[in-house]
Amino acid sequence: MKNYYPEIPSPAFILEEKMLRNNLEKLSYVSKEAGVSIILALKGYALWKSFPLVRQYLAGATASSLSEAKLCVDYMGSKAHTFAPVYAPEEFDEIARCSSHITFNSLSQFEKYKDICKQYGVSVGLRVNPGYSDVTTEMYNPCSPNSRLGIPASELADGLPNGVDGIHFHALCENDSYSLERVLKSFEEKFGHLLSSAKWVNMGGGHLITHKDYKPEHVIQLLKDFKKKYDVAVILEPGGAVGWQTGVLKARVLDIVNYGENPTAILDVSFAAHMPDTLEMPYRPNVRDAFSEKTEGCYAYRLGGNSCLAGDFMMPYYFKEQLHVGDTIILEDMMHYTMVKTTTFNGVTHPSIWIEHEDGRDECIREFGYADFRDRLS
Repeated sequence: MKNYYPEIPSPAFILEEKMLRNNLEKLSYVSKEAGVSIILALKGYALWKSFPLVRQYLAGATASSLSEAKLCVDYMGSKAHTFAPVYAPEEFDEIARCSSHITFNSLSQFEKYKDICKQYGVSVGLRVNPGYSDVTTEMYNPCSPNSRLGIPASELADGLPNGVDGIHFHALCENDSYSLERVLKSFEEKFGHLLSSAKWVNMGGGHLITHKDYKPEHVIQLLKDFKKKYDVAVILEPGGAVGWQTGVLKARVLDIVNYGENPTAILDVSFAAHMPDTLEMPYRPNVRDAFSEKTEGCYAYRLGGNSCLAGDFMMPYYFKEQLHVGDTIILEDMMHYTMVKTTTFNGVTHPSIWIEHEDGRDECIREFGYADFRDRLS
């Protein structure tokens, strides 16, 4: 097996700066051509060491908590567009200080905090449930009839309350512009009566603009038409699209056990702790130099994580060569969502974080050890 990134020790998350810039250029193009604001959703990508590059192309960031709002101010250099399902009263003043926009998930939360927003000059929005989504994984679908996210149309039949500037919806998860088109149809049917009094519409995240098959010209025209029809500012807040295919998780084989139908290569990383979406979503990450489906003439290996969770493994991948202890395993596309959702479960060693710069330099920007595990617990 080839030892990719030989100068970087395993385990490690590795950001490829060139690929990040490519994504940002695509997002910037759509933003300029459509005349909309595209901001970074920190819940999907929060590698703040790369924010000097990100802020060259994007108009800011969206936060879902006080910590994310403070990160935006400190490292994006701008106030956050903030949405959370609920706000704690002891945190709200500081959230308002760190935010240019705040969106509320209920009319009761709006009433509770509207005066503080006015005090800090914050533009206020309400999140609504557009009633349609192409997302099929229920855990990731915010638009189901029983969703706790988004005010239903029945509560806004009389219009937007005084003091509300904008409307926010979020209905996508790694979707294309045709999914957005279908969501907009439902959104307009349910909430079109509000748009004449709105100053802005935030169309949330999940717009996978940086995917190779995405049709940027279609979304540009879609957004231009919407803006012209309703005379509102439009905001998109993708997170996954920023980090999409911009880096990997480098792992190595520590042991191979021959229990069960296929041998299992046990790695120095954990799917449960370091790649939780692979178990939650669930999805199978691509592995470099391996096939996900049974392939004639290849060797089958399950990939096992190094935690004690019984389900911390992936079903077989198929390699052209037999695996050996010490071999490098490259798990692709691990920059978005993966990194922000890592845990220290079992105290397993957290991968270090590296940037492969455009000039060829490899820089270690963070290493983890015992203190990081210890200090989260007490």
